[in-house]
Amino acid sequence: MDFTGVRVLVVGDVMLDHYIAGQVRRISPEAPVPVACVRKRWTAPGGAANVARNLARLGLQVALTGLAGRDEAGESLRRELAAEGIDDGLVYSAARSTTRKTRIIAQGQQLLRLDEEVIAPPRPEESAALRGKILEFLPACGAVVLSDYGKGVLLDDAENGGLCAPVITAARERGIPVLVDPKGGQWRRYAGAQCVTPNSVEFALACGLESGDAPDQRERETLAGRLRESYGLERILLTRGAKGMALFAGGEPPCYIRAAVREVADVSGAGDTVIATLAACVAKGLDWKESARVANTAAGVAVGKMGTAPVSLAELNQALRENADNPKLYGGSALLEKLEEWRCRNESIVFTNGCFDLLHPGHISLIRQCVALGDRLVVGLNSDASVRRLKGPGRPVQNEQSRALLLAALQGVDAVILFDEDTPLELIRQVRPDVLVKGSDYTVETVVGADLVREYGGRVHLAHLVDGCSTTNLVRRMGAEKA
Repeated sequence: MDFTGVRVLVVGDVMLDHYIAGQVRRISPEAPVPVACVRKRWTAPGGAANVARNLARLGLQVALTGLAGRDEAGESLRRELAAEGIDDGLVYSAARSTTRKTRIIAQGQQLLRLDEEVIAPPRPEESAALRGKILEFLPACGAVVLSDYGKGVLLDDAENGGLCAPVITAARERGIPVLVDPKGGQWRRYAGAQCVTPNSVEFALACGLESGDAPDQRERETLAGRLRESYGLERILLTRGAKGMALFAGGEPPCYIRAAVREVADVSGAGDTVIATLAACVAKGLDWKESARVANTAAGVAVGKMGTAPVSLAELNQALRENADNPKLYGGSALLEKLEEWRCRNESIVFTNGCFDLLHPGHISLIRQCVALGDRLVVGLNSDASVRRLKGPGRPVQNEQSRALLLAALQGVDAVILFDEDTPLELIRQVRPDVLVKGSDYTVETVVGADLVREYGGRVHLAHLVDGCSTTNLVRRMGAEKA
């Protein structure tokens, strides 16, 4: 996937996401609350700004417009946008503060979220300034995203109307698709949009369902049809969490897409990733079904990250190559990100490596011993080229994708990563495992990476071997039987 030269405009409620991460080891003597020892703070663009950041990380040219306050959070947001290369079309208001969400995190879990916000439609002069920015950016764009978080920018005003209708009208006149990430159940302001992307709760609200109502498939399709007709919507892409997505369009059968999830760490920002990726694909010229499938793949990567973390183009392309057949197979940058998340939860990392050409009881025993030594197991797998150099031209028997798939299916394996070198030394240097495991046919002194691991305080473990188990012997026996 390549989005070079593709441009998208994002309009909506911008925010600054503030994170405070630490560790909890005791309860306060002053009140029955956990005491978090702060280790790290950081900020990131949130809300509509996170949609823009997702687009920028996918390699698109992005313009963003919304309302921010003349305050410290607004200045921080402006710096974050500049660092991402996003065209800043924000209108700065003296009458409101920048929406800011502060999340306090410990052991990988949110303890508390603090929201600082003003919920009100733009003032007349602010609305006029926003429309001016939109009309300035619109002609060069291949798609427009309306990111509605209900904070006011896209709310209708009794006297001045709202932004949604004029944006949708201006875009349609130019043949530019408008995609909406909705908020609440009042969709009148989205009338005429090409696609609305509700989650299950937003869909139920828009349909007027009671809390707890769970329509079956036929009822859901009927309700989606009514929503489309009521508001003149061409499509609805319903995001259903672990159940995947459903695309409803007039004159076409519904398209159901199975979820592609590695490991759910945090669903924050997943909707931003979905609409950003969908808009990117549509602006590039892909059809809606293919665009939805790519967005579904991106969502699977996004929920495996902590916080509102965007999905990079490299991560998306890797996930598309895997085609969700092996969600535990990681590339280098994705694995490093996952390792950081695990360590934020104080989870220990175990590493082992090998060719794992034909799985046998010896391999299973090795994996079980590794699992008992820590919280997360990373397996370095020799690539096909590496195996050929080590074992000869007749090996491997199975290609690297097949070997990785079988390894990932073993209980306790959390991540598999391919390496092309003859030894895993550089991979060990990157992973920095707490425990490095090899078979007892080695000595600690001959284990590759042992000195490195022990130098930073890790340890080396020699696993017991199962007698008579060897891939080389299995290959020889198969050759003899064939002869």
